[in-house]
Amino acid sequence: MQPVKLTPLARWVARGQGQHFVVKRLRDADAVLTPVALGHLRAAGQPLLGRPYDLAFNWSDQQIYCSELIWKVYDRGLHQQLGRLQRLRDFDLRHPAVQAKLRERYGRHLPLDEPVISPQAVFESPQLVTVLAR
Repeated sequence: MQPVKLTPLARWVARGQGQHFVVKRLRDADAVLTPVALGHLRAAGQPLLGRPYDLAFNWSDQQIYCSELIWKVYDRGLHQQLGRLQRLRDFDLRHPAVQAKLRERYGRHLPLDEPVISPQAVFESPQLVTVLAR
């Protein structure tokens, strides 16, 4: 959904498949997420509001995709990197559907060295713990 905006949780959950969701937070959130730290997170995210969604998964701030937003806000606001950055070349790009989508988005010039943060990498970050799953 674009542009990047604040969305109430209930509306976001309603858009998902089967309304399934998982809530995670920093492992030591009570100690880390002080009022000052929350201010840093807000300040890091504010400039990204209103940006268009990035279907090409570029690492610039001109457009933003979902996991990139979370990664950059925590990196810039708290110097916490949630998940390991990868390069496009690190993913299995052999499936015909993936090949077709890559050609559609990039033509013949694949940015194989572009940094990418996948939703799975953020989800599996050891710095996060699950607090709710439905």
